[in-house]
Amino acid sequence: MAAELSAHHRRLAQKKREAITTAATELFLDRGYDGTSLARIAEAAGVSKSTLFKQFPTKAALFEAIVTESWQRDAGDGAARPRPGDLRAGLTAIGRRYADLVGRPGMAALFRIVIAELPRFPELGRMQFQLGKLPYFTSVQDYLESEHEAGNAEVPDAVSAANQFLGMIANYVLWPRMLLTDWNPAASDIDDAVEEAVRTMLARYAPSDRPGPKPGS
Repeated sequence: MAAELSAHHRRLAQKKREAITTAATELFLDRGYDGTSLARIAEAAGVSKSTLFKQFPTKAALFEAIVTESWQRDAGDGAARPRPGDLRAGLTAIGRRYADLVGRPGMAALFRIVIAELPRFPELGRMQFQLGKLPYFTSVQDYLESEHEAGNAEVPDAVSAANQFLGMIANYVLWPRMLLTDWNPAASDIDDAVEEAVRTMLARYAPSDRPGPKPGS
């Protein structure tokens, strides 16, 4: 019984946390970071101020959580590093995951908040970069470096390669959404964009000395 109650309380706390972060994101976007109080967020989320302050004692802590959770949303969904040895499969898995991540309306909203408030609150930009984009970018860089070291790819500059790959995808999936309110590409179009990015990477970084498949194999 105690275990069941504990699990119930954890689910309830998580539900309240999600309500808080959702309400905060919407209010930050609508009223600005500076124009949104924690009390107003608690009201919009349907929780008490004491509940909100218990989880997020400051507005900066709340924004930090929004950034971290937005970029790590797939961390518990089997998003392990692709198995080595198949550069095409690995890049395809990474690319589709990234397209799904940055294609969410919530991610576009997060970028809009940061861009709008950057002149007055540069720390929001630092949070977005250091807690969100940089760790994600580093994971892709690490994957490319490991494939290079194993001889499965020729990537002498993994930083540049990761920038190229993620940039090709974000340029189609995320950035038009920042300017075009009706930008909503079909899933097939996003898959095509990812596939084209993968092909470009393979043309540049696939090992050139690896023997091709034998005839008839």
